[in-house]
Amino acid sequence: MKKISLILILALLLSVQIPSEAGFLTEQKVKIEQQKLNKARNAEIKALFGEMIKQANKHCLVGLQSVYSKDFVNSDGFNYDIYMKMVEDTWETYPDITYSTQINNIEFTDNYARVLVTETAVSAPKEQIGDFETVGELYSTAKCIYHLQKHGEIWLIESEDVLEETSTLKYGGARYVNVELDTPKQIGAGKYYTTTLKIDVPKGVDAVASISREKIVYPQTKTEDNFRRVSNDNILERVFMSNQENVNEYAIASVGLAQAQEQGENINIHMRGLAFIMTRVNVVPENKFVKLKTGTNISE
Repeated sequence: MKKISLILILALLLSVQIPSEAGFLTEQKVKIEQQKLNKARNAEIKALFGEMIKQANKHCLVGLQSVYSKDFVNSDGFNYDIYMKMVEDTWETYPDITYSTQINNIEFTDNYARVLVTETAVSAPKEQIGDFETVGELYSTAKCIYHLQKHGEIWLIESEDVLEETSTLKYGGARYVNVELDTPKQIGAGKYYTTTLKIDVPKGVDAVASISREKIVYPQTKTEDNFRRVSNDNILERVFMSNQENVNEYAIASVGLAQAQEQGENINIHMRGLAFIMTRVNVVPENKFVKLKTGTNISE
């Protein structure tokens, strides 16, 4: 039996196709060249995003435009011209705004690339509230996928998908108060969804708030705020129906913090802070070209 086992092992060894030395070296060379190419592409794409952030923080529109294709369009349907106009509007509204980008993943083929990033923007805007000027805090974060195409020797941004986005703007005492707005990140068109506002209201302070919804269009529309006193559980909710116009939405909450002080027979109300929070709701449009035959069992 032992002899037979050894013969079987020898037969197996002889049946193994051992690549020739030349073939093995060729495969290794191809792998090394591919690794070099991948490393070079990664470096090129990282350099492009580095240039984008550099120009954005200089507020140089011409420089920023150099990394975008003229055929650019984002997931809100804004083309190159509208997008650049929105960038200019943002710089005008927040002159000190600065940006940072973290690249989370890069995938590419020969001439196309997909880059997942986390973006952050911060600013300290000044605002006149009543009789005094106050400095606020703007903090915005978003997760996006950029789609790139290589044009000759350079990469350009062709489109952008915004997966999720939240922005907060706080003034006065609201800067030290935690405010959260919970919404679905994505929902079908014409569907109901609940938006929940949570506020850590300080002791001795009253809060009033409103929750509204705006479609992401340009120029931006503004809905009226209907403020309500926030209940003792510090939660305010509102139900919306997503639009059926193939447009993404923002859920927006406005919060006012006030404190009452007695002076003799009078009660004075002092505004302690204001906060605004905005979150994106991506609306999936209804596909009207999908038909289900009568009698079809979906579970099959």
